Amino acid sequence: MSIHIIIDGYNLIRLSKTFRHLDRQSMEMGREALVNILAAYKKIKSHKITVIFDGAHGPYLSSPRDRIKGIDIEFSRNGESADTVIKRMARNERQKALVVSSDHEVVNSAASYGAATINTEAFENKITMAVHMDGFMVDEGDQNGWKRTTKKKGPRRRLSKRKRRNRIKIRKL
Repeated sequence: MSIHIIIDGYNLIRLSKTFRHLDRQSMEMGREALVNILAAYKKIKSHKITVIFDGAHGPYLSSPRDRIKGIDIEFSRNGESADTVIKRMARNERQKALVVSSDHEVVNSAASYGAATINTEAFENKITMAVHMDGFMVDEGDQNGWKRTTKKKGPRRRLSKRKRRNRIKIRKL
């Protein structure tokens, strides 16, 4: 099952350490930087990625939907917030969706539809790590004496089904 990553664009940009200063200079610079890093990430992992921005802050005379470097970009319509678009997409995609937002209302709504969620800081860390580690290969022989065992360790209590599915989707990032 492939994952559809749905990103709350301005939420990620404004809470990001990397993109925040670009957004202060120009909103377009922040959007372009985000799209560039997502395009680099998409080369590594071929997940479908959609970034949703508020249409009120969108570029004038442009279409509400666009595809740049393999990343789907959508601007909400006038009178509609990006949050409502994200909630609608999470409702349509259900278990295929992974919603990236730190807005509690969006996260709770998406989780109620069965979509996995991740906050913006954790997602930013995962994509930057993946992009930076793309050129490096880990040597399989160098495991410092670690041996595989079948002995079980850890808590006996199992996570809920929703949390297990969420964890699986996040591991695929």
